[in-house]
Amino acid sequence: MKQLLICCLAFALLTSCKATKQLNSETKQVLSSSNFSKEQLSLFTDGTAEDPMRLFLLTNTSDSILLRKKSSTVIADPKDKDLELFISRMFSTVRDSMSLGVGIAAPQVGILKNIIWVQRFDKPEFPFEVYLNPVIKQYSKKKQPCMEGCLSIPNKQATTQNRAYAILLEYDKVDGTHHIEMVEDFTAVIFQHEIDHLNGIVFLDHLEEESK
Repeated sequence: MKQLLICCLAFALLTSCKATKQLNSETKQVLSSSNFSKEQLSLFTDGTAEDPMRLFLLTNTSDSILLRKKSSTVIADPKDKDLELFISRMFSTVRDSMSLGVGIAAPQVGILKNIIWVQRFDKPEFPFEVYLNPVIKQYSKKKQPCMEGCLSIPNKQATTQNRAYAILLEYDKVDGTHHIEMVEDFTAVIFQHEIDHLNGIVFLDHLEEESK
């Protein structure tokens, strides 16, 4: 009887060890998962959250090739272990003294991901907020003229005429929640400008279309 009890305890301990090893292995796999490529990781893992990233410029031939690519279909995963560092560095870039923009999109720092930062002038204290997978579901018929500039197009400003006054916006947040909201006025223009970047479009394209 005593020998049987010892055998049962040994089996239970062995099974428990195997289960723990399996659990640790699965946890490690989840913690190490990243949807960023090695090339993308090399662009932002070489610094801290407070370090600005290099802005890609339309005036640079190699940069412009990437800026013109479509990234809106590349879904950003809120569970990605490298997402926090990346969005922090994006924010540091848009708020850098050399930039001081009101919005930025991931392609502007060389990464084709469906991520943007926007300053919310329609909220108290004008906070910056990050959005994953933003999509404009509807545009108002009412238009508004707006003076626009772009971090990726230095020393260039012009007034666009065809921006929608209001948009119906759908997006994910970093906490994994999904949202739909109506955005109006100047903040709506910022969203349209940044989401354009996710589709390889810059505000100069709107000027050309308007001139036709």
